[in-house]
Amino acid sequence: MRERAARRCSSEHEANAAASVTSHPLRGFIAKVFAWLPVAFVVWYFAAPVLMWPVALLAELAARSAFGDLVRGVEQAGSVLTFATTLKPGSSSMRGGEVTVDVDMLLYPFGLPLYAALVLAAREPGLPRRLLAGYAALVPFVVWGVLADFLKTIAIASGSQIASQTEFVAWQREAIAFAYQFGTLILPTVVPAVAWVLTHREFLERLRIR
Repeated sequence: MRERAARRCSSEHEANAAASVTSHPLRGFIAKVFAWLPVAFVVWYFAAPVLMWPVALLAELAARSAFGDLVRGVEQAGSVLTFATTLKPGSSSMRGGEVTVDVDMLLYPFGLPLYAALVLAAREPGLPRRLLAGYAALVPFVVWGVLADFLKTIAIASGSQIASQTEFVAWQREAIAFAYQFGTLILPTVVPAVAWVLTHREFLERLRIR
């Protein structure tokens, strides 16, 4: 009799534990994030020319302000930003006798679809405002990556004939290499996560206490 009762209590405990695991809100939230991710990536990819327009504008402003002696103009074509420089070609990268550098801006905001999927899965009030806040927080770091990519190309990757015209010294080239690696490997993944946490603290607190 006791053994039967013990077995019944044990099975009830296991069933309750399994139910609590499967019904835990965190599991549902993660499932929603994965469901929204493909949609977010498709929208991000096709809306890239519009989404990257502020990035192109800020990148041009920063390039002309900080490197006016190197940058003659900046042009956006879809998600590609082309820097026309004052450098003379030392390789086949030339257009009209001057070096141009193409930067694919989609290499740097790939965390934006993840941020959007997290926001849509959380379904907190003020959803448009949260999406806009995350986008605004990401834009400066995308600009960082685009400019670092451009500088890396002319100062390091284009060969000594072009690099020598930039007049960057050794420590400046090291700083450019670090900025490029930081902007490529760290910022695109860390910034969206931090932005989401900061805009969803109440949601995270509710998940924690359940």
